[in-house]
Amino acid sequence: MIPSPELNATGVGGLPHRDPEEACRAVLEIFPRIPYVPTLPNRGLLEGIVFADSEHLPGGVIRDGRLVLDRSIDPSEAMERILLDYLEGNAEPYAVGRDYGSGFHAMMTRDLSDALIVKCQVTGPVTFGMQVVDEARRPILYDPEYADLLGKLLGLRARWCEIAMRERMMARETLVVLSEPYLASLGSAVVPVDAGVAASAFQDIASILDGGLGIHCCANTDWSFVLGLRPALVSIDAWTYAREFLLYLDEVAAYMEDGGVVAWGIVPADYTVFAAESQDSFFSRFQAIRARAAGIIDPDLFDRQSMITPTCGIRTAGEREAVAIMEAAASLSRRLRGEGA
Repeated sequence: MIPSPELNATGVGGLPHRDPEEACRAVLEIFPRIPYVPTLPNRGLLEGIVFADSEHLPGGVIRDGRLVLDRSIDPSEAMERILLDYLEGNAEPYAVGRDYGSGFHAMMTRDLSDALIVKCQVTGPVTFGMQVVDEARRPILYDPEYADLLGKLLGLRARWCEIAMRERMMARETLVVLSEPYLASLGSAVVPVDAGVAASAFQDIASILDGGLGIHCCANTDWSFVLGLRPALVSIDAWTYAREFLLYLDEVAAYMEDGGVVAWGIVPADYTVFAAESQDSFFSRFQAIRARAAGIIDPDLFDRQSMITPTCGIRTAGEREAVAIMEAAASLSRRLRGEGA
């Protein structure tokens, strides 16, 4: 688990910036206690979700703006190397390339030793496996060999990130969050995701890390399943899905009692929605969540194990608008902690 955030704020994944230095400056100014490594998908395809973690995928190629599996490439040797590296804990070959993570490289020049926690994002295995398809447009998560491989491949990527945050950014505590929007497919009859496959991949990643491992899902899902995985952090779009999440209050209470943290995405990342609201409406919305939880969860425990964030990554807004959204999350955090807006 990770240190209790006590209602401190941070961001979620993407920013619209194209200058990684400027993106990192904004993050560090707004979220000094829990800074995060921004992803910058507007810089190019390779920095978007899934693509950013695809450097070492056996047989993976980009065609017409999509990441696909080329079955004419024999993946067996590369797969064997990944499995061996996983067993040996050898994460060095799975470094984030500069073209795939300019924000990560920019943040590696900073000394973040004063931060409570340093956070980064890696594409989750379910989302990765459902987004990458073979030439028959079949998601590779449905291929048993690749389904087994993804947790190990992304685990090595996450392990490299964790080491880099500690050794290059001087982080005292690290948190790798898996971006998993496709967890919304759990239980779906249209694009089904097998819960056993998802759980196995998560455990493969968790077992290779020393620091915290979290899950971000900006859609509704089977929260009982997610909480049951016991990640260090569960990050949700609380602006949209708080009611659904709070149906699992007994499980949320047990999760928090075990040291789990909930990141409440209470500030809309969609600037159109954000601009129609106010600090008071964000505060009121969070207080309503807090009041609903108080019937089951001790208020002091709730506050200790809660974090404040935007609902998701911020990509479609302009840079100034993105900064305003992040500043609103930080301002709400200060107000909730009694430090003024």
